Formats: sequence, C-alpha cells, structure tokens
Amino acid sequence: MMSFWKNLFKRTPKQHESTGKLAWIGMDMHNHILPGIDDGSPDVAQSLQLIRGLKDLGIQKAIATPHVMHGVHDNTPATIAEAFNKLKQAISESGMKFDLQYSAEYMIDDQIATLIQNDNLCALPNRHLLIEMSYLAESKALFQTIKDIQEKGYQPILAHPERYNYYHQNFKIYKEIKDAGCLLQLNLLSISRYYGEPVKSTALTLIKSGMYDLVGTDMHHAKHLHALKAVATKYDIFDLLKDNPIKNATIFEDNQKLAI
Repeated sequence: MMSFWKNLFKRTPKQHESTGKLAWIGMDMHNHILPGIDDGSPDVAQSLQLIRGLKDLGIQKAIATPHVMHGVHDNTPATIAEAFNKLKQAISESGMKFDLQYSAEYMIDDQIATLIQNDNLCALPNRHLLIEMSYLAESKALFQTIKDIQEKGYQPILAHPERYNYYHQNFKIYKEIKDAGCLLQLNLLSISRYYGEPVKSTALTLIKSGMYDLVGTDMHHAKHLHALKAVATKYDIFDLLKDNPIKNATIFEDNQKLAI
C-alpha cells in the first residue's frame, strides 16, 4: 500500500523540459564535436548525435574547438579542416540545418609560443584564440602567452578558468588575467556539481563578480549532453548570468566564411 501511495504522488518529470533553454546563447564557441580528432566525439555518428542535442537545447550555431596539445593531440589547421569537412558533409547528407564552424583550443605548453610566432593557428572568428592550461599545474607562461597572442593581433580567451584548482585560493589572479586583456569563458556544467563542489563555488563567485565574457558547453560526449540538459532544466542560466557581459551571440557574427 505504501508503494502505491509513493508512486501516486511521485513527481513525473516533464518531457523535453530542456528544449530551447539555451537558445539565448546564440553560438556554442567551445566543444569537441569534430569526429576522431581528440578526446571528444570518436566518429561522425556520435558527432551528429551531439549536434542534434545542441539543436534540442536551442543552439543552432557552433564553433568546434578540438584540442591542440603537443604529444597528445597534435592537431594542425589541416587536420582540423579535414575532420570539419567530413562532418560538414554528414550534416548536409542528414538534411539537418546547423551552422558549424571550426577553430581549436590551444594548450599552453612547450609548443604554443612557436605556433603563435609562426602564426600557425586555427583561430575563432574575428581573430579570437581559445587557450587552456593543465588542470594539474599552473602554467607560468600564461601572461607571456596572452601578450604574445595580443602582439599577433589576436584576442585571447581563457577556457574554463573556474576549473583550475590551483587558482581557487587566489581569486585576485582572475582579475589580473582580465586586466591583462584576456576574456574568460565559463563551462556551463561548472554551475552544477559536475566537476565538483570547488569548481561550482568558484564559478558562482566569478559569476557574482561579473567576470565572464563567454560561455561554452565544452561538450565531448553523450554524458556531457545529458548533464547539459539537466542543468538547462534545473537552472535559469540566462538570469544567473545577467550581470555578466556574455558575448556569444555577437562577438563572432561578422565572420561566416567557415559556416555551412
């Protein structure tokens, strides 16, 4: 009998609660949906599944940003373009309408200075460059890298600053990064406990301080997609970020040369 009453009053989740909830973003500028090129989507079929998930969330435009990481993901503009063209063809054959472009996410490692110096980069539209650091140890070259990028005429964007645990007890570093002219990009899953409570706490502190300029899904696989739908259902992310100058919908709009 208890089981009957428990089931009777058990809340049944509404279907499609997350549908369209992230349409306000305009463009997902950080993800790993290109097939077989890094630790993201392994093949075209998975890439198409992830794109359908983005569309369900209301995102109709994305810039794929595979890792460039020396000795791990040795991608070049040519290898990235090849994976992009393969996925572009599959999207076209599927009959889906999705505005896809490509760029890269650059690890600050022992080769990035050479890539910048030689201008051998796969940048985001309007000369923006997405960079990241190791989660294990702070890169002492961060500020020099920001300077090198700027001197080449690019605008640096630091991916998911909330995920660098070594900064969690040194909040002033985030202001120093911003003051150096680097934009900050929030991973949407960071506002939940997906990456852990310390990451969530740091993300919310940065949000409260109005520090973020951009947001991204950083989606690699179906588990991320499922979690994104849960976060979009649970949180009013647009309202949460109301005091942050989120630029996704406008910052990349002038350059469509790589769009499908």
